[in-house]
Amino acid sequence: MKLTSIRPLPCTSTWTLLLVLTLASLRLGASGSGPALVMAVLALTLIKGQLIADYFMGLRRVRSLWRTAMFAYLVVVGGLIATAYLIA
Repeated sequence: MKLTSIRPLPCTSTWTLLLVLTLASLRLGASGSGPALVMAVLALTLIKGQLIADYFMGLRRVRSLWRTAMFAYLVVVGGLIATAYLIA
């Protein structure tokens, strides 16, 4: 029996997209500071978190309750970080 990856293309393309989003976050963060840049980096982080949850944690094909719970967690954590940045 030959062991192969079940779906290598979605994982590889998702990993590549995560890499691109990480590099974009790095560029944005290094370009300066300010609320708009912080919000943009947090938005990219939210997208990355959702991609990880969907493709690498296997939540893409489960009931929407689990996906919604993970998305809510990401939004709450990102919101707390944004609030802490904007207050300070």
